[in-house]
Amino acid sequence: MDILLTPFLGTALWLWLTFLGTVLVLLVLDLGILNRGNHEIGIGKSLRLSALYIALGLAFGGFVWWQLGAEASKLYLTAFVVEKTLAMDNVFVIALIFTFFAIPRAYQHRVLFWGILGVIVLRGIMIGLGATLVAEYHWLLYIFAAFLIFTGFKMMVTDDQHIDISQNPVLRILRRRMSVTEGLRGNAFFVRETSAKTGRLALHATPLFLALVMVELADLIFAVDSVPAVFAITTDPFIVYTSNIFAILGLRALYFALAAIIHRFHYLKYALAALLVFIGSKIFIADLLGWEKFPADLSLGITFALLATGVLWSLWKTRDQMPASGH
Repeated sequence: MDILLTPFLGTALWLWLTFLGTVLVLLVLDLGILNRGNHEIGIGKSLRLSALYIALGLAFGGFVWWQLGAEASKLYLTAFVVEKTLAMDNVFVIALIFTFFAIPRAYQHRVLFWGILGVIVLRGIMIGLGATLVAEYHWLLYIFAAFLIFTGFKMMVTDDQHIDISQNPVLRILRRRMSVTEGLRGNAFFVRETSAKTGRLALHATPLFLALVMVELADLIFAVDSVPAVFAITTDPFIVYTSNIFAILGLRALYFALAAIIHRFHYLKYALAALLVFIGSKIFIADLLGWEKFPADLSLGITFALLATGVLWSLWKTRDQMPASGH
């Protein structure tokens, strides 16, 4: 039993195993029970599943409080809220990807499910590498902070409504290097078909696989912002990773509701931009005021205030808008 108490990345191994076991159970329930087979997930079910994932994420914050204390729990909750909100910005891009490849809603859950498995591995690698680098070179936190401030100001002035997926270099390379079917083949990522060029039976990728690759690429791009944002909140790898994964787990369920009303949150990007600037500024403010670190409760309060303002302002400004077509 002593091995379970052994620290791994600064936290007892049994806490890591508890978290990973919880995630594994959720994934099995999601694919094997709650969303078995190919079917369209309605907005009502999407909202119920999202509420469940949010409740589980908050409950894990209570578990962190119980095991690691109030300070760690406040940091987890701040990171969870930030990651959850930043992940919402990813919904617009995912909706564009599905529209571009003409993926029916009945197959979208399959792409998002396998995409989340890639996210769990990808975020683990990025966070593990980031934690190692920050432990060795503390000054990297200032680089992360400056990057977040730059990203926040850039988000305020950038129009992200006109993304041309067809010009994505990764997609163009895949289409040149791989044999891709003209249309979908049910929910299959790969099929064996007779090649039109050689007349031989060959393995072909389907547009569903290309959509999966683009969803993973979108998460990689968003992780470049979100991972430094969480490291600017806390450098504890356990808090960083668990908050990331719990926030993203529910995104897949929330997507089907958000995709229908994403137009109502157009102005949320400005709150997100201000949030990134605030998170990036915290380390400089703490140094300027002579604090050891920015107070966790103050950080949590400002985070909630910024996001609540962004949500309420968006809903007010778009109260007369009709749902966007294609979602």
